[in-house]
Amino acid sequence: MNEVVSVDWLDEHIKDENLILLDASFPKAGGNESSELDNISIPGARFFDLKGNFSDTSSSFPNTMPSEEQFERECKKLGINQDSILIVFDNKGIYSSPRIWWMFKIMGHDKVSVLDGGLPEWVKKGFSTCRREIKIYEPGNFKAHFHTKFVKRYEDILNNIISDTFTIVDARSEGRFNGTEKEPRASLKSGNIPNSVNIPFTEVLENGKFKSASQLKKIFDTKCSGSKDLIFTCGSGLTACIILMASELAYKKSRFVYDGSWTEWAEKQNLRKN
Repeated sequence: MNEVVSVDWLDEHIKDENLILLDASFPKAGGNESSELDNISIPGARFFDLKGNFSDTSSSFPNTMPSEEQFERECKKLGINQDSILIVFDNKGIYSSPRIWWMFKIMGHDKVSVLDGGLPEWVKKGFSTCRREIKIYEPGNFKAHFHTKFVKRYEDILNNIISDTFTIVDARSEGRFNGTEKEPRASLKSGNIPNSVNIPFTEVLENGKFKSASQLKKIFDTKCSGSKDLIFTCGSGLTACIILMASELAYKKSRFVYDGSWTEWAEKQNLRKN
């Protein structure tokens, strides 16, 4: 199945057998004020609570990948089965949904796509909406198979500075990457991991949707020359998955994410403000 689907496609297939809609919305995402989209959803969608249920809450870093056992348990609670076809969307267009897409891919479930343009595009086209609700579902039979090699750790990034095996691609803004703009986490300095390149996630999007394949390929060809695999990073592992998905759509399949991202790197490198 395609990695992204249009709202028109979803409108035609929303009642298909085995199709499950996952609402991965983030209220006030990216520091934005609340909007009318924060409390509405697409009819039948199940709320995918990334921060509450699908992150390792014992970690000192945000949005950390959960264990195989936790991921499987929470998916079963949402009624997700082995044969479920998953369509993920969020309330910002393209923001948190690629992270959930990536999580399912590396947990061994390939039947997952992102709704291009998300809830804003759905509303723009005039399709029906409802109030977002938390429900209890009949437990599913989902089985997770965690491909841990795709989750890169601090030590992997440290070693890569010497080995230069991967190209590290940072999805943060140019200002944060260059150290001229403040980090959202006030205690940390901005800056970048040595030898990394910068593709702000906003560069791969247009009007809340992914740019065309030819446009995306041009961006990656300019910034990521060579045959090395890519490791994607950002502030906390969330928007890294936007450029990872953009790469898969038009450049190369490279699903490695530095999960701790700049938050962990800056902490462990002691890049703190005085």
